[in-house]
Amino acid sequence: MAINISASGLPAHQALPAVHRVFSLLHRVLLGTYQGAVRPKHLAAYLDQFEFRFNRRHAKSRTLLFQRALSCAVAARPPEYWRIAGRSAPRVPVNSAA
Repeated sequence: MAINISASGLPAHQALPAVHRVFSLLHRVLLGTYQGAVRPKHLAAYLDQFEFRFNRRHAKSRTLLFQRALSCAVAARPPEYWRIAGRSAPRVPVNSAA
């Protein structure tokens, strides 16, 4: 359901308080955790981490959450350095000795 904020006559933080709180918290995390050094290139990864933490903030068992996160990290193949650094793939020399 769409809500027209300007037609409601209420300020945005009163009409949609949860949305305002989420973006305020995101802003605090980006400034506090990353000290404002957020680059657009890595923004998707920062938002994924924020989503993961936000969705599990009321979890009963922190140990199981850590175990699940660790198992996901171990199950995935680690990225190559050149991908992390944003460089092109290294050239593999062709062995011409036949």
